[in-house]
Amino acid sequence: MEGRNTLNSWLFLALILLVAYLGKNSSLIIATVAVMLFKLLPQSDKLLNLIHAKGINWGVTIITVAVLVPIATGEIGFEDLIKAFKSPAGWIAVACGVLVAVLSKNGVGLLATSPQVTVALVLGTIAGVVFLKGIAAGPVIAAGITYCIITLFKLSF
Repeated sequence: MEGRNTLNSWLFLALILLVAYLGKNSSLIIATVAVMLFKLLPQSDKLLNLIHAKGINWGVTIITVAVLVPIATGEIGFEDLIKAFKSPAGWIAVACGVLVAVLSKNGVGLLATSPQVTVALVLGTIAGVVFLKGIAAGPVIAAGITYCIITLFKLSF
C-alpha cells in the first residue's frame, strides 16, 4: 500500500506541476519542484513533516518581513499611520486585517484536523492561481472562511 501511496503522490505532484506549467505560474512551479526534490532526499519524511508543521508559520514570517520593509526604509512612517485612521478606507483596512487574522486562526485549526479540507483547498487554490491568475496566499484564509461556513451551517465531511 505504501508503494501505491508514493506513486500516487508523485503522480499528483506531476499533475500539479503540469497545470502550473500550462498556467505559467512560476510560484507554483517552484513550490512543486521543491517538494519533489525534497521527496528525493534520504529521510524526506522528517523534512516534509517539519515543513508541513512549520511551513505556514515560516511563510507568514516571510510575508510579514516583506510588509515591514517599507517601514524600515522610511517609505512608510507615522504620518501614514495617522492618515490611515482619518479615512474610511483606513478603518476598513484595519477591520479586514483583524478579520483575516481571526479567519486564519480558525483556518489553521481546520487544516490541522481535516485532511479532506486540505485537499479541496489545494485544488481550489491551484484553480484560482492557474486559471484566474490569482496568488496562492490565501489557503489559510480560505480554510478560515470554510471553517466559518461549516460551523454556521453545522456541516461535516
